[in-house]
Amino acid sequence: MLAGFAGASAILPMELLAGMRRTVAPADRINVGLIGCNGMGFADLSSMLKRSEANCIALCDVDQNVLSQRTADLAKAGVKKPALYGDYRKMLENKDIDAVIIGTPDHWHCLQLTDALEAGKDVYCEKPIANSVQEAGIMLAAVKKHGRPVQIGQWQRSQQHFADAVAFVRSGKLGNIRLVKAWAYQGWMKPVPVKPDQAPPAGVDYSMWLGPAPERAFNPNRFHFNFRWFWDYAGGLMTDWGVHLIDYVLHGMDATHPKSVMALGGKYAYPDDASETPDTLQTVYEFDNFTALWEHATGISGGNYGRNHGIAYIGNNGTLVLDRGGWEVIPEKDGDKPRMEAVPHQSPSDNGLDKNTSNFIDVMQSGDLSKLNTSIETGYYAALVSHLGNAAYKSGQRLTWDSNKLQFEEAEGNKYLEAQYHNNWKIPVY
Repeated sequence: MLAGFAGASAILPMELLAGMRRTVAPADRINVGLIGCNGMGFADLSSMLKRSEANCIALCDVDQNVLSQRTADLAKAGVKKPALYGDYRKMLENKDIDAVIIGTPDHWHCLQLTDALEAGKDVYCEKPIANSVQEAGIMLAAVKKHGRPVQIGQWQRSQQHFADAVAFVRSGKLGNIRLVKAWAYQGWMKPVPVKPDQAPPAGVDYSMWLGPAPERAFNPNRFHFNFRWFWDYAGGLMTDWGVHLIDYVLHGMDATHPKSVMALGGKYAYPDDASETPDTLQTVYEFDNFTALWEHATGISGGNYGRNHGIAYIGNNGTLVLDRGGWEVIPEKDGDKPRMEAVPHQSPSDNGLDKNTSNFIDVMQSGDLSKLNTSIETGYYAALVSHLGNAAYKSGQRLTWDSNKLQFEEAEGNKYLEAQYHNNWKIPVY
């Protein structure tokens, strides 16, 4: 199962999508453009198109092969051939576009979101919102300034069983919650084999793919899905799965900023493969009244409580364990006597991705930003805490976070908070 798809619908067969769509008056259509047409970008678009109001009129990708494939896919769904772009800035000049979906690698999100807002577009942006703490802050400020609907792709916020679990956590029935664990054990992840640099594939604008990232020769390991495991473009499993699950650590505990963070790990599973980010990591966060532990490991699936991913809220009376497959409560016991009533496994009843994209459309129609299920603040804090964990890992230190100054007390950690733009691309200013 690819990261990001578990618990959401994979891309719907286009022929089925064609049968779901109904004719909508032009005045009621929401014209959508997609930037980054692989993986979750196209999954987001496919989900959005289940609402007949959504009308895809533009696709943008640096890979002409992907554009051709996605155009053919949309044709099967009865979608008229959209305008095709290789440069997202040209797409944003299209006055007919109401909203854009950003499905590009992480290092592009900040530029594309701020440029889309400047162009007067509403935005559905994939997670993590940014590839650095600095960029996350810029994006938060930009969204607040422009006041437009921006939904983040942390779709678990729209899924009912996650909401039900948080309501139980906040009910007090678990007793004092002192420990929270979140983890992603990804057994499907195999080594990234070392490959030589080579010429970019035909039809790929590699310079545009790099954008603000450092200039490097093309290597297939860094392209498309595997970009996640290289620091130039992303933050590894910490920001890939971590933002989804750490978000629910924060949400369940009504927390935002940690007080301190430390992390230990490395490339222990596949020390000689081509990836850069750690395949094994344990990160400890100190909050005011509890501590949180993030764990990830590639190549194995035997995670906590028999689950390959999840969140566990550990209270004096019992533990609530939550993942994309449902939730349950495991009581503590005094001898044979349970301290609270067990809650048997509660299964999902809906599709989080579809509810998230539908909620975005609802808010675009109503203009009520308070109704967004996955606001920029949700994306900001999940990205912030995840990136702080990576900073602690890189520094090798326990770092103390100053939530007022938005920096560490230790200088060594602060150098990992800032974005570094290259190739004449400029960091947005807000």
